Amino acid sequence: MIIKNGLVYYKGKIVKRDIEIEGNKIVKIGKNLEGESYNAEKKLILPGLVNTHTHLAMTLLRGYADDLPLNEWLEKYIWPVESKLKGKDVYYGSLLGIIEMIKSGTTCFNDMYFFMDKTANAVMESGIRGVLNHGCIELFDSEKGEREIKESLKIMKICEKNERTSFMFGPHSPYTCSKGFLMKIKDLANKYQKYIHIHVSETKNEVENIEKEYKMKPMEYLKDFLDKNVLIAHAVHLTKSEIKILKEKNVKISHNPVSNLKLSSGIAPIPELLKNDILVSLGTDGTASNNSLNVFEDLKIMALIHKLKDPKNLDANESLKIATENGGKALNLKIGKIEEGYLADLIFIDLKSASLNPEHNLISNVVYSMDTESIKDVMIDGKFVMQNRKILTLDEEKIIEKTDKIAKELVNR
Repeated sequence: MIIKNGLVYYKGKIVKRDIEIEGNKIVKIGKNLEGESYNAEKKLILPGLVNTHTHLAMTLLRGYADDLPLNEWLEKYIWPVESKLKGKDVYYGSLLGIIEMIKSGTTCFNDMYFFMDKTANAVMESGIRGVLNHGCIELFDSEKGEREIKESLKIMKICEKNERTSFMFGPHSPYTCSKGFLMKIKDLANKYQKYIHIHVSETKNEVENIEKEYKMKPMEYLKDFLDKNVLIAHAVHLTKSEIKILKEKNVKISHNPVSNLKLSSGIAPIPELLKNDILVSLGTDGTASNNSLNVFEDLKIMALIHKLKDPKNLDANESLKIATENGGKALNLKIGKIEEGYLADLIFIDLKSASLNPEHNLISNVVYSMDTESIKDVMIDGKFVMQNRKILTLDEEKIIEKTDKIAKELVNR
């Protein structure tokens, strides 16, 4: 297939190019390409956005416990309800989240949760791309730790059955997992050549507790665990010496600006991380703490909050790169760029949209003003999963109705 007549976000610029797709890959980018074509006239083509940190099925808890600090939110509301979750709940919660992501231009997500076999089913049915991690909460119990590892390896095998599902190990955090357990996960990740995803330094309280217990900052405590295959969610509270450790270890970061603001966790030092050549990607976190899976919303807010001290911080182009190309690198996937050899995960934006006009600077318009209703078509793995804002792979109305019933029953279970 040749995608013709569109404007393409290519090598950091908006240019008029044709895109040739063969199977699930981009094989050529050029002018006047010939072949069976899709007319993208009056459309802007971007790589699909990459959400590098979420808890997808928490769509079931959207709006359930708002305006609370993290510890109270988790301990009094979220964890008690999550203990009652069933596989069917996670399946439908995942489908609802996937609908929201596709319609807002996200083509790949990294998910840490439970019943991940059900999320894998939702990914396979919907056509989206997913990186799945079973959330390992060992609670300093070696027997529970073994069960968590067994479940992780089960999910790893399931993910290997489909090209659109990938796997990461997902130890929850240094406050729910012992150092010994984390080192076991590190060994397994090296053995199977997988990445690791973990929450670290989300709140001041977490940092203070680790300092009190181990007489070290979190990144110092985790230094022998950290490596180039580790993707940290949050990293809000960091010292200069910790940033140095992250750089030395080539650790990747998933920045979650909206969730961190909503839970009053703080603002991660993203400009400092970028100055130190630390890879930063973008995540929404779960919908119980965001409360949206719209990465474009996080993209704008990220770009704005880091201009507090310097308006030149995170310009529109760099911000868009964080949400696309950097996301692909953080997940070790060939996505997030429109280039030859990359997977064909693309979004098609209506240039006739009021929120994108006038076209003085289209990249700025995309980051600062675009309404995601302007996203008309979405292609993942070389196949359209949405056209004219209609999802082709799922019954949107039925899923929304079913999920609403499940969510209301869950919180009263």
